[in-house]
Amino acid sequence: MKSCLIVDDSRVIRKVSRHIVEGLGLEVTEAADGSEALGKCLETMPDVILLDWNMPVMDGLEFLTTLRSRPEGRKPKVVFCTTENDVAHIRQAIDAGADEYVMKPFDHDTLQIKLQMVGYETEMPQ
Repeated sequence: MKSCLIVDDSRVIRKVSRHIVEGLGLEVTEAADGSEALGKCLETMPDVILLDWNMPVMDGLEFLTTLRSRPEGRKPKVVFCTTENDVAHIRQAIDAGADEYVMKPFDHDTLQIKLQMVGYETEMPQ
């Protein structure tokens, strides 16, 4: 089963994202900030990461830059999920190694499309 790490400082966003992602057939783990997420990646590298931008301790951009600097950190597909929607933020995320970008709030269909865009064929809900 493919794995997904959801990185967001909002417990509510993690819960909603988990519900959507598990419904798409991915196994989910969670982290509340980039530092915690980095630790989880060092334990077991996920296949895909849903990443918030604005978090305490280590923000999403710093996490992504650190992750991508590691040889094994090139493996996961990273989808930024954030309220930051200006072109400068999107360009900065893509330049840092994000594979895709989705605006909050997002729904099941939007997230499913974004995951397909980064190469993950998700299971269709019954």
